[in-house]
Amino acid sequence: MDFEITHTTRYKYGHPAAEAYGEARLTPPNLPSQTVLSHHITIDPDVKSSSYLDHFGNRVDFFSLPFRHTHLVINNQVLVRTHPRELPAESLELSVQESRQILGSALTDVFEYLQPTRVVPTGKESVQWAKKYLDGRAQLGECLQRLNQAINDEFQYVSGSTENSTPLATIWKMKKGVCQDFAHVGLSILRTAGLPARYVCGYIETDPPADGRALTGAVATHAWIEVLVPGMRWVAIDPTNRNWCNERYVAVSFGRDYLDATPLRGTFKGSGGQTMKVRVTMKRRTTKSRP
Repeated sequence: MDFEITHTTRYKYGHPAAEAYGEARLTPPNLPSQTVLSHHITIDPDVKSSSYLDHFGNRVDFFSLPFRHTHLVINNQVLVRTHPRELPAESLELSVQESRQILGSALTDVFEYLQPTRVVPTGKESVQWAKKYLDGRAQLGECLQRLNQAINDEFQYVSGSTENSTPLATIWKMKKGVCQDFAHVGLSILRTAGLPARYVCGYIETDPPADGRALTGAVATHAWIEVLVPGMRWVAIDPTNRNWCNERYVAVSFGRDYLDATPLRGTFKGSGGQTMKVRVTMKRRTTKSRP
């Protein structure tokens, strides 16, 4: 499938900002599940950017506005072709315990995806869930499916109910949040069970297909989870929509948690506050058939 993606972030300042600095993780990588056909980032006011790859392999575009300005708009335009995602059946048929033992030989490569972070700590709740849904004797694929569905069942998706700074402990108590929170809950459980897992930030299709349903969380960037399985393959699950990720998903950035993969971050100098508006659309590209 071919998709046209538009991601626009607008900042407006209460008083003109004296200067601003930012970095954008908005460039989708080429993966077996996706091929980037074109990509372009524009910044208003018009300034140049420089790019580098961060520790997790994400392309980062750094930009600065060392002058007074009243607004800042970052527009990300992507044309991408997605491909079917074939699940590694043999790996998923192994037990959770067998998977842990096999992946143990690659511990130096996956160590950071097994550790708690400030944003994704482990604790009593994650231990209880890991024992319930990731039993060592059960098949890995079945466990991932059950965990994915359980998070969706137990936690309510409520837009605006949390902020980026809301602690995971609060999410556990409230039992509600947004896609970022669902992903963090899943990461905490998977790492507690000894399974390497990473946070993914990306886009999902905006409109429902003719024969399907709309995906929750399509009005902004979306977040889901990838789990490393034997064979060193990452498999992707989306607890917000209780499904395995498919051709309707485009990955952009990866990390241990939201802080590593956040699409935009930066700072500005000024005496007033700022407001931010984000709009994302990911629409299938239709091609006209020739007579």
